[in-house]
Amino acid sequence: MRYRNHPLWWAYLVHRVSGLALALFLPVHFLVLAQALTAPERLDGFLALTDNPAVKLAEFALVFGLAVHMFGGLRLLALEWLPWTPRQKTLAAGATALSFLVSTTFLMQAI
Repeated sequence: MRYRNHPLWWAYLVHRVSGLALALFLPVHFLVLAQALTAPERLDGFLALTDNPAVKLAEFALVFGLAVHMFGGLRLLALEWLPWTPRQKTLAAGATALSFLVSTTFLMQAI
């Protein structure tokens, strides 16, 4: 179980959990998109919720999850296609930092 202390195992876990969370979010997203076509009045009421600070925080979490998943996936692709080097830990940390930067920038623009 020593491998669970390795930063790359944690990068794998974050990538997997963010993917599962995004898969759970997609049906809700499609439901809201369907309201735009079928019931615009209900959509307007639903979109009024986006002024709530808790919703803005949830949007931050969503964008962070998307960014973590994307950059973690790019890291995995690099691991598959590029020669392996000792810089993996740095790349994993960099992917997480870049994800946090992207989602924080989104949050600052949303506020």
